[in-house]
Amino acid sequence: MMSAMGTTTAIPVEEYLRTDYDDGDREYVDGEVVERNVGERSHAWIQGLIHNYLRQQYKKYWSAPEARVRLGARLYRVPDVCLLIGTWPVLSETGPITQIPFLVVEILSPEDRAGMVQEKIDDYLNAGVKYVWVVNPYTKRGYIYTADGSHEAKDGVLRTENPAIKVPLKKIFE
Repeated sequence: MMSAMGTTTAIPVEEYLRTDYDDGDREYVDGEVVERNVGERSHAWIQGLIHNYLRQQYKKYWSAPEARVRLGARLYRVPDVCLLIGTWPVLSETGPITQIPFLVVEILSPEDRAGMVQEKIDDYLNAGVKYVWVVNPYTKRGYIYTADGSHEAKDGVLRTENPAIKVPLKKIFE
């Protein structure tokens, strides 16, 4: 856990999984519990709008905000929004999502640092996530990351293929 000095202490994954954090969930990276930047009102607002848009427009898929996702034996991330295709998780089960999401959305916060965001993107892609969208609520720009590379959504529409999913940022930011 994080100490007052900002250092980390290694803990077993079982302890992480049974711990609830009162001030926002944490991620688990190679034995260390890592605090997340939970953002400000604009972050939360955009996160909610994207989640709701996905839920309403793509009802046959399952989306979740801020759910623990198991990416590896010692790697759990908490994306701002994730979207699963295929078999839905069993809703009566507790614990993290164990199915690798098709899409992960990260909304930038003022405290986010490029290296830390890139580490998360790499973790998602290395685990098999097909698409990672990064949205900057302050510049109203979005970026699409895949195993083949990354690019800005210059037309303002975040997209995936197979299945085709589209989120028009202009509509989100209205």
